[in-house]
Amino acid sequence: MDVSIFDFTVPEHLIAQTPLADRAQSRLLVVHKATGRLEHRRFYDIGEFLRPGDCLVMNNSKVIPARLWGMKESTGAKVEVLLLHRRDGDLWETLVRPGKKVREGDVLVFGDGLLKGVVEGRTEAGGRVVRFEYDGTFEAVLDRLGEMPLPPYIRTPLTDAGRYQTVYAKEPGSAAAPTAGLHFTEALLAQLEERGVQLAFVTLHVGLGTFRPVTAERVEDHQMHAEYYEVDEETAQRIRRTKEAGGRIIAVGTTSCRTLEAIAQKFNGQIEADRGWTDLFIYPGFRFQVIDGLVTNFHLPRSTLVMLVSAFAGLDLTRRAYEAAIRENYRFYSFGDAMLIVD
Repeated sequence: MDVSIFDFTVPEHLIAQTPLADRAQSRLLVVHKATGRLEHRRFYDIGEFLRPGDCLVMNNSKVIPARLWGMKESTGAKVEVLLLHRRDGDLWETLVRPGKKVREGDVLVFGDGLLKGVVEGRTEAGGRVVRFEYDGTFEAVLDRLGEMPLPPYIRTPLTDAGRYQTVYAKEPGSAAAPTAGLHFTEALLAQLEERGVQLAFVTLHVGLGTFRPVTAERVEDHQMHAEYYEVDEETAQRIRRTKEAGGRIIAVGTTSCRTLEAIAQKFNGQIEADRGWTDLFIYPGFRFQVIDGLVTNFHLPRSTLVMLVSAFAGLDLTRRAYEAAIRENYRFYSFGDAMLIVD
C-alpha cells in the first residue's frame, strides 16, 4: 500500500495554535459508518450519539514536561533533549538535537548543573540512551527545568500547561498528549455517566511510536516504536461486561484503540488485565476485535494516526470526512476539533 494515498493538504490557517477557552465547545464531525452520513455538531453534543450501556475507554496517561534545554559539558554547544520513556531508574530513551553531535560518553548539563545526563548509547530508532544525575527527585527537577513538549506545528506559547492535559490525566509518562480526550470536561463526563454511559481507563504512555513520521514509501515497511501500556482488572471486567450486554466500546483516541486491540490480539479476542509494550500498527485491512466507535482529532497527512482512522472508517469515508472538515474550516491537530466515528 502506497503511503501517498494518505496524503492531503491542510491550509495553514486551519492548524490550531491555541486551545479553546471551553474544551467542550470544540466542533464535532460525526461520521456514520453504516450510511456515510456526516453531521456537523459541537463536542458537548456527543451524548446524543452514545447509548446507555456504552463504554467510553480513555487513556489516562499524563504528559510530563519532557523537553529539556541544555548544553554539552565539553564544548558548551546547545542541545535539546526530549524524554521518550524511562527504561529503568534514571535511564531514559530520548531524542536529542542535534543528534549527530551527541555521542556516547558525552555529558549533558541542564539548569547550571541542577541536572546532568551521561549518554550511554543509541536506540534502534536513532535516539540516545541517557542516564541522569541529580539531587532530590527527578520529578521535582523536571518540573523546574522541563517544558511541555508541544508539537512543532504549534508555534504559539502555551500559557496554561494544564490545557495540554486531559481532565482525567493521572499516570505520568507521556511525551505528547492523547489529544482526543482534551475535549472532555468533568461536567460533560458526569453528564454522560448520568445518561448511563460507562467510563473506563487504560494507560498508554505516548512516545515515539505515536508521532514518529512515516518515511517509508510503502505502508507495510513502516516500523512502529513500542510504547508501554497498562490495563487493570476493573477496566478489563467493565469492557467484557459491556460487550456481553450488547453495549458498544467507544475508544477515545488512537492510543486507547491501539491498547485494546493489542490486548485482544494477545488474548484471542478477549480483554484481560495486562501490562507491557505494544508496537501494533493499524492500517487499512486490519480486523478490529474490540472497538465499535472512535473519538479522534484530525491528524497529520501520511501519519500512522490517519492510517488507523482510515482502517476503522474506511479509506473513502475518511477522505470524504477530511475534505468536509477542510471545507467547513474545522481546526486541525492537537488543539483542533474532533471527529466521532460510529455506526
